[in-house]
Amino acid sequence: MEASAFSWDDTAQDNPIALLTRKVVQGEKMLVAQVKLEKGCHVAYHHHISEQISITISGRVHWKVGEPGTDSYFEQVLTGGEVMVLPSNVPHSVDALEDTFIYDIISPIGPMGVDSQKAVSSA
Repeated sequence: MEASAFSWDDTAQDNPIALLTRKVVQGEKMLVAQVKLEKGCHVAYHHHISEQISITISGRVHWKVGEPGTDSYFEQVLTGGEVMVLPSNVPHSVDALEDTFIYDIISPIGPMGVDSQKAVSSA
């Protein structure tokens, strides 16, 4: 892979679930996704082998992390400037409490949680 530059404005957008749009740029071993969640968006409980760092730029989201009923389970509301770090295979879900803008970094490259949910349309 060679070095390259991208503009978010020129990057294709998809709409894998209701109330969520994203743009993805991939490198050789990681990807970054620019994600917009509209108020009421629900990303269902899921897990993936990839590690994920989710940076909330603006808005407010409610995370549920870990297996409910275990000592590792917790819920957290994040707002602009806050970050969630999810190790490999940690179950999680997220609900947008208001319109929210996030950057997700995933490594190694693999499906994102919304990819396992029913697609509704293309934006």
